[in-house]
Amino acid sequence: MSTRRDFLKTAAFAALGSGLAVNNVFAGGSESLSLFNVNSKVGTTPKMKLRFFPYELRLRHVFTVATYSRTTTPDIQVEIEYDGIVGYGEASMPPYLQHELGTMDSVMAFLKKVQDVIGQFTDPFRLEDILTCIDTLSPGDSAAKAAVDIALHDLVGKLLQAPWYKIWGLDKEKAPSTTFTIGIDTADVVRAKTKECAEQFNILKVKLGRENDKEMIETIRSVTNLPIAIDANQGWKDKAYALDMIHWLKEKGIVMIEQPMPKEQLDDIAWVTGQSPLPVFADESVQRLKDVVRLKGVFTGINIKLMKCTGMREAWKMLTLARALDMKVMVGCMTETSCAVSAAAQISPAVDFADLDGNLLIANDRFKGMEVVKGKITLPHLPGIGVMKL
Repeated sequence: MSTRRDFLKTAAFAALGSGLAVNNVFAGGSESLSLFNVNSKVGTTPKMKLRFFPYELRLRHVFTVATYSRTTTPDIQVEIEYDGIVGYGEASMPPYLQHELGTMDSVMAFLKKVQDVIGQFTDPFRLEDILTCIDTLSPGDSAAKAAVDIALHDLVGKLLQAPWYKIWGLDKEKAPSTTFTIGIDTADVVRAKTKECAEQFNILKVKLGRENDKEMIETIRSVTNLPIAIDANQGWKDKAYALDMIHWLKEKGIVMIEQPMPKEQLDDIAWVTGQSPLPVFADESVQRLKDVVRLKGVFTGINIKLMKCTGMREAWKMLTLARALDMKVMVGCMTETSCAVSAAAQISPAVDFADLDGNLLIANDRFKGMEVVKGKITLPHLPGIGVMKL
């Protein structure tokens, strides 16, 4: 029996890596679950239970963008329990994105709907069925859906006793360095922050799109020659100006540009990308899988964020489709605990750029997971999304 169990577990492992539902491998359907969890009681069928609670993230430093500053980020923590095993997830809702991701109230209302639905599924390996069902509960609520998706992936990975980078067939040693964002501030503060970050990271990120763009770059360049990734946050309205800026930035050692122009100006962005000496990535222009095909030829690549795309299931599909279209891929995050950041980091060995510093910006992380060692994303060999609760 042990040999058969090992064989079936290996077969299911391969099925998950291919994006297939595990119960498709077995003739026995959900009854096969007992082969994965020897603790299940004979003759009983465990059910999944979902719990959630609000958790305000406290930022280490004031976070400033062009129009406002903040010191906290609203967040909701999610747990899915099955047969004594718990998977963790979260929904982060930065205030400037709440019209896309939802509010505390809307996320909690959506999760209450999920509580009524998820108990109907007795087989957590049916990822496609479960998450498709949850996706149909509303047209939006992407952060809430991501929280459930992350928790469910964590649970399934723990049942398989494997991290998701292995289930997907990735080599964790290929994970890239993560960028670290230098925020808006006075020249003296920017220099001090840059000097501190240059000792810990291999690539920096700078948000531009304002009147002082060149001054910001010159200030940072007075301290370090590290590569820099730029997020223009849709700030450049004229295509000729955008292209001129990109050529200037190329001379300053910048290595990529994110969302140079407003997301509605796709023709202008395509013109810029066609002549740009640097790769141009979509951020605000891409949300979910359906957006990827229409951006072929408009951008060089896409930035995938779990809170926007509804989680790991869709992120993996977006990555796969982008590669099939010969597009580059970046993985990013919001201000999040190590829970969501570590979940996003599971696909990092397959991307070109990573911006996974959200957990480093908060003072009250609930988890230990993905770490940045000498600037590089380092994935622990822990099952599921790779986190331990502190």
